[in-house]
Amino acid sequence: MESINFGIIGAGRIGKLHAENILNSVKGARLKVITDPFLDEDWASNLGITVFGKDHKIMLDDPEIDAILIGSPSSEHANQIIECARAGKHIFCEKPIALEPELIRSALDEVEKCGVKLQVGFNRRFDPNFAAIKQKVANGSLGVPQIIKVISRDPAPPPPKYISSSGGLFLDMTIHDFDMVRFLSGSEVEEVHAFGSVLIDPAIGEAGDIDSAVISIKFENGALGQIENSRKAVYGYDQRIEVFGSKGTAIAENNTPTSMVVLNEHGTVRDKPLYFFLERYKAAFVNEVQAFVDAIYSDKTPPVSGKDGLTPVLIALACKESLLTGKSIKVMYN
Repeated sequence: MESINFGIIGAGRIGKLHAENILNSVKGARLKVITDPFLDEDWASNLGITVFGKDHKIMLDDPEIDAILIGSPSSEHANQIIECARAGKHIFCEKPIALEPELIRSALDEVEKCGVKLQVGFNRRFDPNFAAIKQKVANGSLGVPQIIKVISRDPAPPPPKYISSSGGLFLDMTIHDFDMVRFLSGSEVEEVHAFGSVLIDPAIGEAGDIDSAVISIKFENGALGQIENSRKAVYGYDQRIEVFGSKGTAIAENNTPTSMVVLNEHGTVRDKPLYFFLERYKAAFVNEVQAFVDAIYSDKTPPVSGKDGLTPVLIALACKESLLTGKSIKVMYN
C-alpha cells in the first residue's frame, strides 16, 4: 500500500481543516474524495481534490478508498460509521459519535463485526504539551497521580440556537476535558459532582443549558480531579492542565503567538493566549490523523478507540444528572 486513500464526509470548518492537513501535512495519506450537501466546489477544485459531490455514498463503493474521515454534523456520525464499516472502510470520526449511548454502542458493534479500524477525534491528546505531560505520568516521573486539574474556557459563547442541538455544555465542550482527565490519570472516572450556572448569556439559560461549570471528580484509583469550564474568556482561548503527583507536578500553560515579555515602568506585558481552537490545536489536528494513518499501516489499534468515544459521553450524562439533582453521581458504564 503506497498511501492511504481518504474520503472525507463533511466540508464545514473541521472537514476543510482535515482536508488541507491530509493534502499538505499527513505522511502516507492521499485525499481523493470529499462530499457535503452544501459543498463549496470552487474550494475543492482549487485544492486539487479530484472527486467531490453532495452525497457521501459515492465513496462507499469506491474500491480505492481505504479510510473515511467523518466530519459531518454529530447527529449523522453513528449512522455514517455503520455505513462505512459495512463498506469495509477504516474510520476516523469526529467527536461525539452520538449523544445517546445506545446509538454509540450500535455503531461500535458494527465496527467490531466488520473488522475495520475506528479512531475518535479527541485531538487534545495529540497536543505536544499535553502529550508531554502524559509521558511524564507514564514513565513515573511524577510518581502516583493524585490531583488532575483542567481549565478550559472558550473566547466566546456559541449562538443559543446551537445549544439545543449540541447536547449542552457537558456533551459539547466538556467532553474533551473528560477525555483528557482519563488520558492523563490512567484511570476511569468513578464519581462526579457538577455545579453550573448561567453567568454569561441569559439566552443560553433560556435554551436550557449553562455557560459556566466546575466539576469535581473521583477516579477509580482514588485520585481526584477538577474541571473548570466557561463559555467566555475575554482574553482568548484558555487551555491549561496540571497533574500533581507524589513526586512532583507537571503544568501545561497556554500557547501564545510569541513568548516575548515586555517589562517597563508601567508593568509587565505578554501576548494573550491564541484566540481559538483551530490555532491552539493546529499541530494536534495533524498529529491525530497521522497516528490514525500509522495505525492502519502497522495494523495496530488506533490510539483513541471506540470505547474512548463512548466513555466521555457516559461521564457527561452523569454530570447532567448531578447538575439536576445536586448530588454526586456514580458513572454507569454498563
